Amino acid sequence: MTQIEQSAVPAGAGDPPPGGFPVIERMREWRSRWSAGGGVAVFNAVYLDAVERVAPDLGGAGFDDREAAALLGVRCAERYLSAVETAAAGGRPPRCWRPLLPYRRHPGVRPPQFALSGLQAHVGHDLVLAVVDTCRTLGCDPPDLEGEFERVGDLLALLEERVHDDLMPGPDALGIADPLTHLVSSWSLERAREAAWSAARTLWRLRDFPSLAEEFRQRTDAGAGLVGRLLLTPCR
Repeated sequence: MTQIEQSAVPAGAGDPPPGGFPVIERMREWRSRWSAGGGVAVFNAVYLDAVERVAPDLGGAGFDDREAAALLGVRCAERYLSAVETAAAGGRPPRCWRPLLPYRRHPGVRPPQFALSGLQAHVGHDLVLAVVDTCRTLGCDPPDLEGEFERVGDLLALLEERVHDDLMPGPDALGIADPLTHLVSSWSLERAREAAWSAARTLWRLRDFPSLAEEFRQRTDAGAGLVGRLLLTPCR
């Protein structure tokens, strides 16, 4: 297996996911390990809420193992879970997740920042590699998954909506001059998804050039981490 295949395909990625959506249970397990309100715990909470809402469409009851959108959604979630499990075991997670993981409770970083930093890592890195994983599993090209990519994008949009609805302070507490207002409005999920789709197609085209593909993957990871770190700029 080439270097890029090793980095882009997690264990068991060649096999269809089992029936149901076991990643939900894994997210629930992580919820019980963290105290609420800090770092990855915030992202995990809003991600779990969003996934549970769409589980029937992305791997809930009656899940078809060959259903591409469900497979893509599972692969994407597995990337996130692999990152936190690697970090918990003392390993080195992808660079995009490293800014968020140490921020268990930073007094100057507010909950929406934790969630958006996690979302940035998930879209800018995990989703990119999940598209490649899914193409390998199904034997297709990225354009064949464009519709499925949009369906997973709907889940991510729901996640972003939960961030704004549940975590952002109310208008009485958050003035237009508040740095958090500027920081949150400077990040766009739509732009992040567009960049992820472009990166996935590029990485797929580089699959026959493993050294270039690995270099591109690393730069994608680092770029996602840079944006994620900026989103964690203290606002107090």
